[in-house]
Amino acid sequence: MKRFNGWQGNALRVWGLMALLAMAVFFLTRAVLLAHSVVSSQQPLSGLLSALALGSLRDMPVVAMIAAPWALFELLFNAKWRNRLRWPLFILYVFTLLFVAISEGIFWDEFSVRFNFIALDYLVFTTEVIGNIRQSYPVGKIIAALLALTLLVVWLLRRPIQRAGLVESSRMGQLPWVAAMMLGFGTLAYQQLAPEFSSNSFANELADNGWRSFLSAARQNRLDYRQFYASRPDAEVMADLQRLSGQGRIRVSRPPLQAVAYQPAIQTTRQTGRQPTRQPNVVVVMMESMSAEFMETFGNKQRITPNLDRLAKEGMLFANLYATGTRTVRGLEALSAALPPQPGAAVVRWPNIRNLNTLGSTLAERGWTPHFIYGGYGMFDNMNSYFASQSYQVTDRRAFKDGLVKFENVWGVADEHLFDQVLIEMDKDAANGKPFFMHVMTTSNHRPFTYPDGRIDIPSPAKREGGVKYADYAIGRFIEQAKQKPWFDNTIFLFVADHCAASAGKSKIPVYRYHIPAIVYAPKIISPQRVDTLASQIDLAPTLLGMLGLTADEHFVGRDILSMAPEDGRALLSTYQNLGYLKGDVMTVLQPKRKIETFRISDNGQEAQLIANDPKLTNEAIAYFQGAALLMESHGQDGSRR
Repeated sequence: MKRFNGWQGNALRVWGLMALLAMAVFFLTRAVLLAHSVVSSQQPLSGLLSALALGSLRDMPVVAMIAAPWALFELLFNAKWRNRLRWPLFILYVFTLLFVAISEGIFWDEFSVRFNFIALDYLVFTTEVIGNIRQSYPVGKIIAALLALTLLVVWLLRRPIQRAGLVESSRMGQLPWVAAMMLGFGTLAYQQLAPEFSSNSFANELADNGWRSFLSAARQNRLDYRQFYASRPDAEVMADLQRLSGQGRIRVSRPPLQAVAYQPAIQTTRQTGRQPTRQPNVVVVMMESMSAEFMETFGNKQRITPNLDRLAKEGMLFANLYATGTRTVRGLEALSAALPPQPGAAVVRWPNIRNLNTLGSTLAERGWTPHFIYGGYGMFDNMNSYFASQSYQVTDRRAFKDGLVKFENVWGVADEHLFDQVLIEMDKDAANGKPFFMHVMTTSNHRPFTYPDGRIDIPSPAKREGGVKYADYAIGRFIEQAKQKPWFDNTIFLFVADHCAASAGKSKIPVYRYHIPAIVYAPKIISPQRVDTLASQIDLAPTLLGMLGLTADEHFVGRDILSMAPEDGRALLSTYQNLGYLKGDVMTVLQPKRKIETFRISDNGQEAQLIANDPKLTNEAIAYFQGAALLMESHGQDGSRR
């Protein structure tokens, strides 16, 4: 029997070659992402170069584990089967490395981050995601190019692989080395955290590894607040939260619905002079990815939102309002339940969440019929289940009127068809003498940015500007049709974005990437005005209830913006792990490992300067986020109190 000769054993040789190949792919991927950051996001090259070196060091335990199955392959199979399987497996290995690299490039182009919870969701909702990719990119050509490149790499490396596999050594002699390697590198790879060596989030993301970040996201879909974040005594937190929310009592659970008579009490400062004689209808249109920066109202010169700009002048514009997150489910969570964002997945994604205190359930007690209407498939992101469990009547694209939809893509029907279905549902409720509440979620302002021809002067398919302008066109069309209805004069419309179109920035939470429009439009009820108080998405539900005179029914964490003193304004922002509390120009960021950082935010929201923590603002930040976690802990998944 041949004796094992140091590092000359074939298992370790093959493993080493495979690890070097993965290392090369990771380095090239990082270099391409760096170039994209410089060219497309105008990041300074000097601030990103260090990420190349640090990232390569961090790649080592990851590549060691990716290549580890090759060592086992060489040890567990005899020469006959190794020779049969080595080349098909090598082709698959190379293709997988290249495929993941291309996927990282596509993901970076969309979000400017490594793989995270969104990428994990993409594996669950394959219909929408794969369809979106097929409609946005030449998938066939990409796959063909990857196959050709794979075969080229295999051909170039055929001789080194053959030579490594020809060296026969004692399997028992190599086994301790392989076991030690897998245990050591596996531990390092598992324990690796996301890099935090720079104040520039692009540099931190570039230094990370997509394989590592994806597995980390899979492990940490939900984070226990008190385990990972700075905390205070529960009683103090809840007392502060009640004070900050202006509520004598906050509740997150909703008891069984009980009919209560409605007493109209809209304040005269919020109307044009006519007191409603019956319950106003309420329509919330949540617009996909409609950043405030797209509107001329906020300085855009492209004139792609003429209808929203007109509504902003004729209605009540909340000019300083911020989204709570970067995903649709965050916006839905904030507007329906007025909850501060939790680390990890949004409450909408939690399984079996029932009987939450929501805007819909509050209005249902007073006689409104609550609806959730979505232009896509509502199983995506658990939307149908969530809203149905909160007593909303749910309608998605599967239930639209036959023949209504003339255009759709993988994400949903064209917005104009969605609004046609909304009008049908509104007419039904009005005919039955019932006031309606509609929460509508649009889809057209989303890659691949396709829409019916002839609607706007930007041909489909388009880039983001086309998606924005078509979405705006559909809103203008919807309002003009609604004006012809007998119920229009007694209807309050709220147009608000779910989140911004982009989330990347230099700081941990780039504030300007959370600024969204919110417009209340009811020309016979609400007088035109601009409200500049700093506010959050979670404040919109209490504000609408305040407009309806239902201030005693709120019990939400959010506050009525119109009853808030300007100096009390604040916004709650989040990524999947970082929780931001913005007050004035100071943002306190709560991070895992109980880390707290405070930043001075520039006037345009793009720059963040690290400053000393402010104890008062830190306590307020903890009160909001720990308090929300405590409220959800007390809410059983069946709606019962724990």
